[in-house]
Amino acid sequence: MSGTMGDDALGLGTTGSSGRHADPTGADPVGCAAPGFRHDALLYDSAEELAAIAGPFLLEGLAAGDGAVIAAGPDVTAVLREAVDEDPLVLVLDRNALYRSRTPTAITTFRGLAEQASPGRRVRVVGEVDFGATAADRHEWQRYEAVINSAFATSPLWGLCIFSTALPEPLLTTARQTHPHAVSAAGRTANPGYVDPAAYLAGLPVPEEPLEHTPPAFAVDDVTDFVGLRRAVRRLLSAVDGPEDQIEDFLLAVDEMASNGIRHGRRPVSLRLWTAPGRLVCTIGDSGGGPSDPFAGYGPAHGEDLSAGGMGLWLARQLCDHVALRRDAHGSSVRLVTRWT
Repeated sequence: MSGTMGDDALGLGTTGSSGRHADPTGADPVGCAAPGFRHDALLYDSAEELAAIAGPFLLEGLAAGDGAVIAAGPDVTAVLREAVDEDPLVLVLDRNALYRSRTPTAITTFRGLAEQASPGRRVRVVGEVDFGATAADRHEWQRYEAVINSAFATSPLWGLCIFSTALPEPLLTTARQTHPHAVSAAGRTANPGYVDPAAYLAGLPVPEEPLEHTPPAFAVDDVTDFVGLRRAVRRLLSAVDGPEDQIEDFLLAVDEMASNGIRHGRRPVSLRLWTAPGRLVCTIGDSGGGPSDPFAGYGPAHGEDLSAGGMGLWLARQLCDHVALRRDAHGSSVRLVTRWT
């Protein structure tokens, strides 16, 4: 099924028909205050193994009063829907809309689901991230798996992230290193391979961008006139053959990052811009250390108070396909990438 994110669709606020106060997978007792985030990994070999573990996870949640959500590809969704006997209280999300857009979309969607949880209960999500087809795509979603340990830390969500063992080994390594608990037919256990999210992010290499090794279409080594810079970038982008809305979003992201560099960085602030068919790349750098928070840009810096500023990197992550932060002996930089077909 598909549906809206209303209370009825999620089955939120229901009480378990079994009257149980805990389930064998370790759920919190009904009525406990503000349960936090759980982030489990299931590496499965077959559809039968997936159904035998993920199906009861969702059904036991419904019986205990949790919400239940499937966010997976079509084949896996079919397996899981059968495993829960097509229960209409299990909400099915469109995986393409959730995971093939940008990471802030997924974060915002799951935060919205968490807000609907009944007091003392969680929303359980069986999620199958689409890591994309390129190294840059994979990098964004590998980061996401680590970031949500912090972003959702106090949210009443219980994520069971599923990974077919047929996936490439780097993605299976990500699964092992970004989930505090692992689930198998034997049960739920602490994951000895789990890596602190900040350490994981620091050790994840930023993919190369081939355009950066070619002459830029526009370059400034020391930005002193922000208004003039914006006009020059707009003139250049106005000649690019591409979707007008994406180009405008890219310009706004460049504005935000250049402004951040000027206000918060250390001179000189530099900018390099490349254009290619179906692709825009811009790198803004300065001689400062860059953001110290490894989770920067996955939410407004000042939470819900948008008037307090701190939105630049958060906006850039929503406006561009890929945002990469780098630091070396010469300073720090942010690389923005937008693409289309």
